[in-house]
Amino acid sequence: MANDAFLTEDFLLESEQARQLYHDYAQKMPIVDYHCHLLPQEVAEDKRWDNVAQIWLGGDHYKWRTMRSNGIDERFCTGDASDWEKFSAFAETMPYLLRNPMYHWSHLELKRYFGISDRLLSPDTAKGIWDDCNAKIADENFCARGLMKQSNVALVCTTDDPIDDLAYHQAVAADASFDIQMLPTWRPDKGMAVEQPELFNAWVDKLAAAADVEIKDFDSYMTAMCKRHDFFHSVGCRLSDHGIETVYAEPYTQAEIEGIFDEIRGGKELNPRQILQFKSAMLYEFGLMDAGKNWTQQIHYGVIRNNNSRMFAKLGPDIGFDSIGDFEIARPLSRLLGRLDNAGNLAKTILYNINPRDNHVLATMLGNFQGGSVPGKIQFGSGWWFLDQLDGMTRQMEALSVLGLLSRFVGMLTDSRSFLSYTRHEYFRRLLCNILGGEMAGGLIPNDMNLVGPMVEDISYYNAASYFGFNLPGRQ
Repeated sequence: MANDAFLTEDFLLESEQARQLYHDYAQKMPIVDYHCHLLPQEVAEDKRWDNVAQIWLGGDHYKWRTMRSNGIDERFCTGDASDWEKFSAFAETMPYLLRNPMYHWSHLELKRYFGISDRLLSPDTAKGIWDDCNAKIADENFCARGLMKQSNVALVCTTDDPIDDLAYHQAVAADASFDIQMLPTWRPDKGMAVEQPELFNAWVDKLAAAADVEIKDFDSYMTAMCKRHDFFHSVGCRLSDHGIETVYAEPYTQAEIEGIFDEIRGGKELNPRQILQFKSAMLYEFGLMDAGKNWTQQIHYGVIRNNNSRMFAKLGPDIGFDSIGDFEIARPLSRLLGRLDNAGNLAKTILYNINPRDNHVLATMLGNFQGGSVPGKIQFGSGWWFLDQLDGMTRQMEALSVLGLLSRFVGMLTDSRSFLSYTRHEYFRRLLCNILGGEMAGGLIPNDMNLVGPMVEDISYYNAASYFGFNLPGRQ
């Protein structure tokens, strides 16, 4: 049986002020999920699932990592085990997850989307929860769009390759029966991945076809890129996203970049410095493009990916074998932002770190490049990936509060492929309210709901609605 003190309606809310902030201010706000990995096709086609394992475990490398740590064989994670066997294996792992964020996430999802709060998931309860969840999934409203509506989602931004045709985005936009906006996000990582010449050249050929541009040199390459950037803008895109190992700011000349492009198109392997130069040039060029359209650029950095070469060879990327990296960040980030700023071309920017040691580096770097007419122009992104949990999100907000303006923060995102991950917004809002409510109770900030309540609403919704320039209702 579930513990009556676990996951109550006052979960994480440790003071009366925190409870009032959440229930009266945060809870009602719509969700602007400005960075996620939902598949646009699944929204356009209003995807349904046969059972809970498909929606809960399919593609979820967070859960796979915990299962592997519990000694579960790979066939129950990414292999050919049945859906029931995979669900049962995860249920076997659940009692060992105390203090792991997955314990909170999973039970919160069971409660919000399946109405299950009287039991904790375990081997003993697995069959009953499996049956109850599957009965819920059979309901006509348990579908991609239905879950988004249930979660009070106003807008989502997916993550899209420059060569994508965005047909599903256009189909959703044209569907008058669905009032949740789905906008693309420009993710041009493959356009700078010159460390893998064969893959890069194959992608450039696809870019040429998508843009209807003959790519014969670096100038025509950038022409094709800009043409696709224009197309994304026409379909409503207002954000870019860059998933990079570290921030690239290696010195280069235009002639060097043109020569590097010619070499790689000729099939030559680049040396390490040439690779850094090309990545640096592209990151800068992408920044110019975003600034020209008043987009927001997002930079996610610091992950060492595919650490297990044996499993990478067997299963490929994005299966849960990535970890926190340890890179120099302050100097290259300062060079990149400074170069864009000096030219008057620094776009609105959100910086996401994955190593918690960088919290105060980023929080102080923001202040170097603020200014202009946009409050909070340079943002410290919410706790991401391995930091997307109670401790990581709390530390991010603490650093931002001490060294910047928490009140201008654009808040939370799911960064997820799952339609059940909107509980992450709830979790974040509860943490935010607990921090502020605790300080109200302790006399560290004024015990004034008329002052603090609107701040919670801003961070939960209004700041994002305004900052990105979305077509969303603002504060009246």
